[in-house]
Amino acid sequence: MEFIDYYKVLELDKNATKSDIKKAYRKLARKYHPDLNPNDTAAQKKFQQINEAHEVLIDPEKRKKYDQYGKDWEHAEEFERQKAQQQQYQRQYSGGRPGGFGGAESFSGGGFEGGDFSDFFESMFGGAQGGRQRTTRFRGQDFNAELHINLTDVYRTHKQTVTVNGKNIRLTIPAGVENGQTIRIKGYGGEGMNGGPNGDLLITFAIKNNTSFKREGKNLYKDVDLDIYTATLGGDLTVDAFDGKVKLNVKPETQNGTTVKLKGKGFPVYKKEGQFGDLFITYKLKIPTNLSGREKELLQELKKLRKNG
Repeated sequence: MEFIDYYKVLELDKNATKSDIKKAYRKLARKYHPDLNPNDTAAQKKFQQINEAHEVLIDPEKRKKYDQYGKDWEHAEEFERQKAQQQQYQRQYSGGRPGGFGGAESFSGGGFEGGDFSDFFESMFGGAQGGRQRTTRFRGQDFNAELHINLTDVYRTHKQTVTVNGKNIRLTIPAGVENGQTIRIKGYGGEGMNGGPNGDLLITFAIKNNTSFKREGKNLYKDVDLDIYTATLGGDLTVDAFDGKVKLNVKPETQNGTTVKLKGKGFPVYKKEGQFGDLFITYKLKIPTNLSGREKELLQELKKLRKNG
């Protein structure tokens, strides 16, 4: 397997912080995303490497193994187990003398360089030992991808085809998915080794709010202008809900900043079919401009009435 330096892929050095890794990933993932580079196989390969590098380096345990074992980091635990068995085997058959039993190599307790580990791993799992072949199945690596989508697109459950690592994948995107939420697609990650299962694809949603509503979980919020006449006298007002128009009855003498709740007019609840949050409408009093002379006179009369009353 060709060694890929994940630090170089993300244009970082080995002292990079978690914050550095996140910033580098977001920048490069946007640059090489398949949606922005259609039919560009080089960009798709680069995007795959960026996702692999991020998946490993952002996880402290995986990063530690990668720093120690290089390209074979995923098999570090199996390597340590086999090394311990080899040491026990040597002690048993060499009377405690290093290098006993046919000149078998003695292993120290220190870390291995990438080449030493790879050679050992090949001998244990890919080559012949004692006249027989030993193979161990290993699960493939998980891949990470980011899917950019509009808020209006996740109001209803729908299917969408995305391209990841050159493969077209038909996804069912549930209504109500959250910005930053990650879903797992089984079997669309890296290929397993020696017949092992494929890894999974983890898709994180980057949801752009392309509406006038503010979303907080299952609830929606919206400011609506209210003229002083309707606010003072009361009346009907038609406003936009997410799925259409709603008629409201404004009570007389409604004050600026008053909030009303429209039950069930919010956002779908994730994976709970038919359940919705609420919509909260806040009235913002709109003062009229460009008043005519007659309008000003009437307002003056109203002012005097209020003062004398």
